[in-house]
Amino acid sequence: MAKIIPFKAVKPTRAIVGLVAARPYQSYTVDERESRMDYNPYSFLHIVNPGYKYAQEVIGKERYRLVKNRYEEFKEDGVFVQEKKPSLYVYKIVNRHGQEFNGIIAATSAEDYENDVIKKHEDTIAKREQTFKTYLKTVGFNAEPVLLTYPDNDLISSIIKNTQKGHAIFEFTMTYRDTHYLWKIDNEDTIRTIQGEFEQMETIYIADGHHRSASSYLLYKDEKEKNSNHDGSESYNFFMSYLIPESDLVIHEFNRLVTDLNGLTKEEFLIKLDECYRIENRGIMPYKPSKPHHFSMYLDGEFYSLYLRKTNYQFNNALDELDAQLLYKTILQPILGIEDLRNDNRIEYVNGQHEMITIKSSVDSGAFVVGFGMCPSNVEQMKQIADEGLKMPPKSTYILPKLRSGITIYEY
Repeated sequence: MAKIIPFKAVKPTRAIVGLVAARPYQSYTVDERESRMDYNPYSFLHIVNPGYKYAQEVIGKERYRLVKNRYEEFKEDGVFVQEKKPSLYVYKIVNRHGQEFNGIIAATSAEDYENDVIKKHEDTIAKREQTFKTYLKTVGFNAEPVLLTYPDNDLISSIIKNTQKGHAIFEFTMTYRDTHYLWKIDNEDTIRTIQGEFEQMETIYIADGHHRSASSYLLYKDEKEKNSNHDGSESYNFFMSYLIPESDLVIHEFNRLVTDLNGLTKEEFLIKLDECYRIENRGIMPYKPSKPHHFSMYLDGEFYSLYLRKTNYQFNNALDELDAQLLYKTILQPILGIEDLRNDNRIEYVNGQHEMITIKSSVDSGAFVVGFGMCPSNVEQMKQIADEGLKMPPKSTYILPKLRSGITIYEY
């Protein structure tokens, strides 16, 4: 059974929330970051990039301490204000494509993470887990929720819809033309009803934020061991999450670009591909695959379709059915010699929101030699892989919604 609790969120004031909210730091180019910080003194980027104030880059624990200082300054200046009463928050995002996401921001249980009530489908890197754990411990807050998904629930949906009939405490649009809305639920009976529905769920799933949740769990373990009076109610027992129903989740693929053919000529490469795939030349027009186990390929100015010869590939578990794994096991690893999908600099990833023309232009530029397109996976695949205790290859899914930092903040 899944446990969620209300919390006293730290939030920007209504007048400036649209100026405060920011995408993850790494998603900006250097020029974008500098432009936003030059002209927007309220941007959350000022907190996570504290060295900007001194025109120098600060790293490691010194940076973390300065992050905490900038955060405290925002509170002292009244940019951030903490709620007086623990609440849940209904959060709605409508993106520029008209896709709508509705869910609940709550504190979720690190113990549920430990006990596999909150399930994972993606591997994490231990060094990144430890780095972010140290960051959380030093700064004392989390400003971007983990994205979790749960089975569609009529009662929770009706509460969300009824809450949305009231006045939103936030309503603002970002430069990417995503519109964000936030409502507060502080009625204790309503909170208990929502908690009761989650308590009946055996499993909920991480959709996005595996490193953040893993780091929060490590923090929980450390603090629990140090606290001789631990009783399970301490703030470190929980981490902030945005929970949305499975039907709201949108999954795009990540397409692949590779810099070379591992010493093969084009003809040698195609012959090796022929062992596992039926290959058809599709010409110069961008071509996208239409079904699972079917890939598009752009090579030397032409698109190809690749249809798996199933007699040459064994499907032993849910992971084997995943196209990202299939591409790795049949082409990237055995033919192109790419063993480490996380760290090999010969491969890059393009999220499936971009058209296949992006693959074409990247190869035509000379930066890459071959590109592969695939169909997106789905929620059921993600859940089955997590249920079987397996892990997807990196960059298997590009999941929406993408959340902003600084709208609600959870303090440890």
